[in-house]
Amino acid sequence: MTLETILFLFLAGVLGGALNSVAGGGSFIAFPALLFTGVPPIPANATNTIALWTAAAASGGAYRKQLDVPRRVMIPLLAASLIGGLIGALLLLKTPAQTFMRVLPWLTLGATLLFAFGKKLAGGRQSVLEHDHETSTAALAGTTLFQLCVAVYGGYFGGGMGIVMLAMLAVLGMTNIHAMNALKSVLGFVINGIAVVTFIVARAVYWKHGIVMIIGGIVGGYLGAHYALKISPVWIRMFVVLVGAGMTVYFFWKSY
Repeated sequence: MTLETILFLFLAGVLGGALNSVAGGGSFIAFPALLFTGVPPIPANATNTIALWTAAAASGGAYRKQLDVPRRVMIPLLAASLIGGLIGALLLLKTPAQTFMRVLPWLTLGATLLFAFGKKLAGGRQSVLEHDHETSTAALAGTTLFQLCVAVYGGYFGGGMGIVMLAMLAVLGMTNIHAMNALKSVLGFVINGIAVVTFIVARAVYWKHGIVMIIGGIVGGYLGAHYALKISPVWIRMFVVLVGAGMTVYFFWKSY
């Protein structure tokens, strides 16, 4: 790789890691950057997953004080994330590159719309994640099933997964964006973690590109999470919706 390519991928990793730590959507930056440097679609997605997985670990450390979810809620969500992430990663490896690129813009469109209107869909109900004693078995089962679907999506694509999870948490009634980011970081780490193992075993990773983005993702993930705690949640939400809308338009233009 040339020096220009290395710098380009490093900066894309920093921006992607920072964006993921704020509200998700880091793949909207990192994935196109890998495509631009000549990595084929499926390996680009696999490499992107590994790079931003490390960023999730860094941002999760910065958000650790914000995480306060009951164990009886956390364990089912973690299990669903693990199983769904594996299923999604295996599906990706079986998908033709051309098919993947045709599906991609619809995935990002759905994720952006869900995040933008998730709070309205919540209807002001109390969160099953923030009120342990009021959490019914049915509500917990529904939440776990929802997270399983999100995890399959995350293992398959990854781009916008953070937006989808934040939207899910908003629909479930969570209102604290920083607490939502903390839980999203942990669940995202599990989903991408099992996907990373799957991609490595399948030898679907471009390591030269990936290592550069890993370093950038770690830097961006930690710094982004640290400074996001000082930013108004309203601005964070607006920024994520704008990024999601912009990359949806880009992927439609690229694919159709």
